[in-house]
Amino acid sequence: MPTLFRFLFFCATIAAMIYGTMYALVLFVEPKERQITVRIPSERVNPTQE
Repeated sequence: MPTLFRFLFFCATIAAMIYGTMYALVLFVEPKERQITVRIPSERVNPTQE
């Protein structure tokens, strides 16, 4: 039985480390805003009348 508890403790420790890393990323990393340009073909903007 002690090996089961050791295994569960190991899994809980790994899960806590992953959760802590994700939480730290949410708090400390800010996305950078930038402008983007998307080219739209003229056929989509001005469809030809047939």
